[in-house]
Amino acid sequence: MDDEFNVTFVTLGGHVDVDKYRYIYFIIIFMVYILIICSNSTIVYLIWIHQNLHEPMYIFIAAVLLNSVLLSTVIYPKLLIDFLSEKQIISYSACLFQYFMFYSLGGSEFLLLATMAYDRYVSICKPLQYPTIMRKTTVSIFLILAWLLPASQVALPTGLIANKKLCSFTLKGVFCNNTVYELQCVVSSEQIIYDMVILLNIALLPVLFIIFTYTRILIISYRSSREVRKKAAQTCLPHLLVLINFSCLCAYDVITVRLESDFPKTVHLIMTLQIVIYHPLFNPIMYGLKMKEISKQLKRLFFPAKII
Repeated sequence: MDDEFNVTFVTLGGHVDVDKYRYIYFIIIFMVYILIICSNSTIVYLIWIHQNLHEPMYIFIAAVLLNSVLLSTVIYPKLLIDFLSEKQIISYSACLFQYFMFYSLGGSEFLLLATMAYDRYVSICKPLQYPTIMRKTTVSIFLILAWLLPASQVALPTGLIANKKLCSFTLKGVFCNNTVYELQCVVSSEQIIYDMVILLNIALLPVLFIIFTYTRILIISYRSSREVRKKAAQTCLPHLLVLINFSCLCAYDVITVRLESDFPKTVHLIMTLQIVIYHPLFNPIMYGLKMKEISKQLKRLFFPAKII
């Protein structure tokens, strides 16, 4: 532990051969980060400037993409700094802030996907009531709650962790996720219980709600005309694929932390980075290529000469 001016530092021990491959690591992660920002921001920009995309579905898509950029920004700049540094360290307070932002924005992702599922449910199952239910005020409330609820819930365990005595100052990872618990001398039962409640509130319940809404959509679509089925497939399939991808990566995060001692260091580094690489790149691909109106605007932006 380095202790200067009462600041506790934690060593990020998950890096592999940084001295040997620092510039290769830096270039790869830098390119990925730029690609994440550009791809997500391009679609958000298109939704912003085109009036026909100012519908709740596209607003929620823009919020999900913005959330991906924020989540990446919590992780990537620090990674890039570490690759060029002699020591891969972080102050304990900054580590807790990264932990807080990582899980807060992760919870927001689930809630945003749940609001998108509700929007599709109302649009397909209650089309006549859609303008009344999904008003601008409703959309704004959903967006605010999607970011505030996870932040308010993750704040408490972050505060509990901050007040715990540390017996280790080496984190077995490259960023601060729930491996911070391994720094503590003792993990209390109240921490475990509260973490389970948070997991239920901002992950499991939204997923169950999404499954319920899409099951209802599937039943209604099956009983309806071919046009309704086509509309349901075009708008719901990308959301479902994003949900499955994100849910698997979140489960992956829990599994790698719990079983990290069973993995070689290099394998664990690769598996950890996949969590923060796949999803931010997967979102713009799914929404950019599979959503008809967004895909059309992308073609107009990049291939204007081919659009008649």
